[in-house]
Amino acid sequence: MSDCNTRGIRVILDLVPGHTSMDHAWFQESQKAERNQYTDWYIWNDSVWADQEPGLNITRGYAERNASYIANFFYFQPALNYGFAHPDPDKPWQQPVSAPGPQAVIQEIKHIIAFWLERGASGFRVDMASSLVKRDPRKIETGKIWLDIRAWMSEHYPEAVLIAEWGVPAQALQSGFHVDMLLGGYHNPGLTSLFRKRGIGMHRDPYGWSFFDEAGHGDITQFVDEYTQQLEQTQALGYMGIITGNHDETPRLADGRDDRQLKLIYLFLLTMPGTPFIYYGDEIGMHWVDLPSKEGGYNRTGSRTPMQWSQEPNAGFSAAQPDELYLPIDPSSTRPDVASQFSNPDSLLSRVQALTKLRHSQSALDADANFEVLYAEAGKLPFVYTRTKDGQRLLVAINPAAYPTQVTLPANTSTQAPLPVDVPKGASLTRQETGWDLLVPPVSGVIYRVE
Repeated sequence: MSDCNTRGIRVILDLVPGHTSMDHAWFQESQKAERNQYTDWYIWNDSVWADQEPGLNITRGYAERNASYIANFFYFQPALNYGFAHPDPDKPWQQPVSAPGPQAVIQEIKHIIAFWLERGASGFRVDMASSLVKRDPRKIETGKIWLDIRAWMSEHYPEAVLIAEWGVPAQALQSGFHVDMLLGGYHNPGLTSLFRKRGIGMHRDPYGWSFFDEAGHGDITQFVDEYTQQLEQTQALGYMGIITGNHDETPRLADGRDDRQLKLIYLFLLTMPGTPFIYYGDEIGMHWVDLPSKEGGYNRTGSRTPMQWSQEPNAGFSAAQPDELYLPIDPSSTRPDVASQFSNPDSLLSRVQALTKLRHSQSALDADANFEVLYAEAGKLPFVYTRTKDGQRLLVAINPAAYPTQVTLPANTSTQAPLPVDVPKGASLTRQETGWDLLVPPVSGVIYRVE
């Protein structure tokens, strides 16, 4: 990590505080019949014969002790014990957060955080950040734990960052996180309506068409209404992060799309507020691969294949034999790779690099720059917004449709001739009697500086 830091690269590690493997030494001690240091580090009921608990995933018959354990998701992911927000007094095994077991776990999480920060890590992306305290529907007790950790980090490691995989920005940022990732599915259906195709993937799109679809059937208001409300609630607390995908999302961003569509998505992503997140491989257009499940991956497994660096064996990812890889490389003869795109100025990777450089060069594209929607109508295009900071104002328009779109913007959109910043051939922003006439070519976006 020190080598990365000297190159200006900050390494953020994945922290999984909610559970461990059932093979972990802590759990192996916790499952023993005789009490020990780790007996209460996991959540165990008081009898292997006890009935199932509503809302809790109980696994029976594994332990030496006469008890069943709570798993966070799959049976091999026993939940660490952070207590219950509302323990049932008739079930003493439901411990409060203040009990010795939960408090010991919280202290151990701090030790783990300190261990890695001392070795050069710059922070953590926290897996299932809202899952700690059980029977905590409003996440109040879970939030208190993170606020305590954030206060401790601010005192001892003030430069470190906490990024939540929470999906509810108001809760996460009020709980001490600097950033919360906007997740698709039921967390933020408006985000799903942006990128995920109709009827495909783990999280079915309840709205139908993706906004970034050449047919032009998408509805940007499904995203904008949700996003602007959350932005208003959180902009004084921290940042929201739009993601291209993650290890749980299927299909991948590139599936069913060509480079024109992907380049437009990145123009949108890298001109929006907050902190953008690009899932590895999405910057070169990696595809989902049809694979058998591995360790509970199921249909998500195909979004987790190795990074494709070159056309060398194993796509340059590893010198091991192909059958020794955890997951196989995409077998397609047309699979994308970094080396092939790196020196091609027209490649997806080059476009992502150029837009990233543009974002860093324009204060109006900073994470905290003001965001204002100028035009967002259900079933209509383009989507138009401005970003403003330090006297600089940029106008961005997005047209995912396979046909040109046009809209007349208010006369006060600009007081003088707009300055093209990133404008494709055929686009225009011209003054008319009634306002500014904006024309956006098919499957493209524009960026103008306006005053």
